[in-house]
Amino acid sequence: MKLSSSEIKYDANGLVPAIIQDSETKEVLMMAYMNQESLKLTLEKGETIFWSRSRNELWHKGATSGNIQKVVEIRVDCDADTLLILVHPAGPACHTGERSCFYRNISG
Repeated sequence: MKLSSSEIKYDANGLVPAIIQDSETKEVLMMAYMNQESLKLTLEKGETIFWSRSRNELWHKGATSGNIQKVVEIRVDCDADTLLILVHPAGPACHTGERSCFYRNISG
């Protein structure tokens, strides 16, 4: 079932969480936020562009590091309030240099 990007439910700050997953390995690489503009630009460019809450500006993933994420598919959950973006990553997703931002355990 196809959903229009205008049907996405943004929070009170105009943001929607986006989970980024490697399209081949299915590994979860990172989580970030998007606003309407960053989602529109992501769809147009075919690369992930997020909204940086700390810098209060658009953030093109990999623009400075070269670790861009080519979008393969964008899915939305059943409530239309969370995105799942499947990508081909050009390098590590985490600013620490780790492949995934989820490299630390708190249990097990």
